[in-house]
Amino acid sequence: MKKIYLYIVLFLPLLATGQTTISLKSAIDTTLRKSFDIRIAGNIVEINKINNTYGVAGGLPSLNASISDNESSTNVKQKLNSGVEINKSGASGNTMNSSLTVGMVLFNGFKVMATKERLNYLHQQSELQLNLQIQNSIAAVMAKYYDIVRQQEYLKIIQTSLDVSQKKLDIVTDRKNVGMANDADFLQAQIDVITAQQSIKTQQLVVDQAKTDLLQLMSQKLYFSYSVNDSIIVDRSILLNTITSFLTQNPQYLSAEQQIKINEQIVKEVSALRYPTLRLNTGYNLTRNQSDAGLTLLNQNYGPYAGVTLQIPIYNGNAYNIQKKTAVINVDNAKLQQQSLLNILTADAVKTYQAYSTILQQLDSQQGTIEMAGKLINVIMLRFQVNQATILDVKAAQASYENSGYQLVNLKYAAKVAEIELKRLTFQLGN
Repeated sequence: MKKIYLYIVLFLPLLATGQTTISLKSAIDTTLRKSFDIRIAGNIVEINKINNTYGVAGGLPSLNASISDNESSTNVKQKLNSGVEINKSGASGNTMNSSLTVGMVLFNGFKVMATKERLNYLHQQSELQLNLQIQNSIAAVMAKYYDIVRQQEYLKIIQTSLDVSQKKLDIVTDRKNVGMANDADFLQAQIDVITAQQSIKTQQLVVDQAKTDLLQLMSQKLYFSYSVNDSIIVDRSILLNTITSFLTQNPQYLSAEQQIKINEQIVKEVSALRYPTLRLNTGYNLTRNQSDAGLTLLNQNYGPYAGVTLQIPIYNGNAYNIQKKTAVINVDNAKLQQQSLLNILTADAVKTYQAYSTILQQLDSQQGTIEMAGKLINVIMLRFQVNQATILDVKAAQASYENSGYQLVNLKYAAKVAEIELKRLTFQLGN
């Protein structure tokens, strides 16, 4: 037991410093399980599924039961034609009514069928919106995940610049020790090292905050430290005609199509209000009246009944006509909104693809630029060691390398974001 305790004391700090690694797949899987937005959209699907019944549409019978029991105390004074007089104070009485009724719509202008179809389309629309939310959530997670990779690449660039500045300071320090460097170069080299160190701390904060944003998108309740070990690799095989031809199958577009059908069913429901309504009514009644005084001491009636009710709308201030005209206009608006949406989706796809294809062309040349900037630093540092280049030459080479590196990373990230958006439009994320 003492040995076990000793091992725990020795190795627990090492275990505590271990850091979780989050991959893109695990981030997406966690988001699909825990995302609040996805769960809310799923609940809306469940609500519409529950409501999608003939009962909610008004097509099933309704069964109701009622009962009332009233006690009374009255003063009775009656004179009968037989000459009998009845006088009684505080006569108690009891009245009880109970009924069991069943009602069912036999015909109401097919409003029940129209309502049931509308509920069915609402259910389908909510499923499409759930799929859309899933794609949107995956896209947001992917964009933030690769943003972390981008910020870490920035950190590597700054670290490389710090290494160069440190090497530059070492060379200047050696020269100063033998009296071959002036104070200005020595101070400038020190400033460059300190500046790079501060930049690293600032950039590390950006990385940490980006990681926190990713945890928030994953709907994590506890925030913890983790690492992301990945690189930005862009899919270069996307074609514009593949994107634009799929837009009519996009869940957002299909959801707009469902809205047209929903509005069309509302037109049918409103039109049905102008038709007669035939309703079947049946049930069982029980009525019991009891009194201590009066002509009738007990009166009890009970038994079944059945009948039909026909309600014919004649005039209601043209309200039904106005409602129908409004419903028809809503159908036209839904169609216009769908066409507008397709136009917006197409324009977004074209613009995104234009950016995607242009960035891919820039990536190749920028890759060559960063390689040349790295070679330039090596050449300048070799010349600086033999006192053939100044400290300003080294700073200029460093700045060139940093700018080239930042631009390359930004191009990769921009291309990746464009790729994610194009795949989101074609419903290909997470496949």
